[in-house]
Amino acid sequence: MPNYNQNKNHSSAMRKATQAIRTQAKRSEFQEHAVPLYLTSSYVFEDAEEMRAKFANEIEGPIYSRYSNPNVSEFIDKLALLEEAESGWATASGMSAVFTTFAGLLNAGEHIVACKSVFGSTHKLFTEILPKWHISHTYVPYNDYEGFEKAIQNNTKLLYIETPSNPGLDILDLEKLAAICKRHEILFVVDNCFATPIIQQPIRFGADIVIHSATKYIDGQGRTLGGAILGRSEIIAKIAEFARHSGPCISPFNAWVLSKSIETLAMRMEYHSNNALFIAQQLKNHSATKNVKHPFLNCHPEFELAQKQMRMGGGIVTFEVNGGLAAGKQFLDNLKLFSLSANLGDTRSIATHPASTTHAKLQPEERASVGISDGLIRLSIGLEDKLDIWEDILQALDMLPDSY
Repeated sequence: MPNYNQNKNHSSAMRKATQAIRTQAKRSEFQEHAVPLYLTSSYVFEDAEEMRAKFANEIEGPIYSRYSNPNVSEFIDKLALLEEAESGWATASGMSAVFTTFAGLLNAGEHIVACKSVFGSTHKLFTEILPKWHISHTYVPYNDYEGFEKAIQNNTKLLYIETPSNPGLDILDLEKLAAICKRHEILFVVDNCFATPIIQQPIRFGADIVIHSATKYIDGQGRTLGGAILGRSEIIAKIAEFARHSGPCISPFNAWVLSKSIETLAMRMEYHSNNALFIAQQLKNHSATKNVKHPFLNCHPEFELAQKQMRMGGGIVTFEVNGGLAAGKQFLDNLKLFSLSANLGDTRSIATHPASTTHAKLQPEERASVGISDGLIRLSIGLEDKLDIWEDILQALDMLPDSY
């Protein structure tokens, strides 16, 4: 990774919130306090020999912004420190990070084992896009650890999971899965989007690669797109080789926005988590709801595991309303404060009805198999006052007809 600013107060032992704020690109001769934008597509060289040496990777330094850029490097340096990863690569979106990981590491004829509880677009990759290159997959229910091991074949290259999962909030045991991957000498890839490195660091539990949709909590304000892949240097080098030539690069401006956003990530995640737990506790006691889930709600099936792996429960709450698709859609229409959006992780609270939106293209039995009922509601709890959030949910629930 390129060098960040080594000011006199910097230490690798600093706490995560401080690392997120004090890790910066090296200052220029102007000694700016905030890192400037480097809006350039290319860079110049002192002479032909320096140009040759940089292209030969004999000396470090930017060549072309599809390869590297100071703003992108700072963004990745911060995330790598927070995730305790050796290196990383930034991409234009979260899904480009997922695809770039697969495309950079897998060859035709190889196989993926994955948790059945994955994001809808990731499901599309597994079922429709990767098969074009003869890359196959096997799904396993999130809590079937024996099934994960049995699903591994001679051509299996990696195991892929989300924890907490989207949208079901399933919690998977990172240590158990890491041990399985180590026994079979395959890579362990974890999507850490819902938790962020402030709440959970999968590498500490044995993950080889951590993926983020920085569009969500890392940005935190619904402004921009971005993705990141973190892990050991030798693994990231393989991914970078693919990414440099295929071009799923993040723009310097987006990387600059995301890097600044990381500086407030610790504070935001604590507030999101506290608000979300409060809302989950209220929903649990409401007669119109069932199957309320939040990782730190004591009735969550994996509550103890969440306590072990996560510092906080995160900002997502799910629950079901009676009445299926019609009731789910009407609940959203009844909301006044909440935004109706496919995004999450924003300062503003957001409501989504997965069965009619993000997972609508799945067959009902496919949705049911990963815990997505027709009445499931996903709430991304924002940073508004928790009482205002709850009052809006309460009035939306009270407006549902008794016939549901």
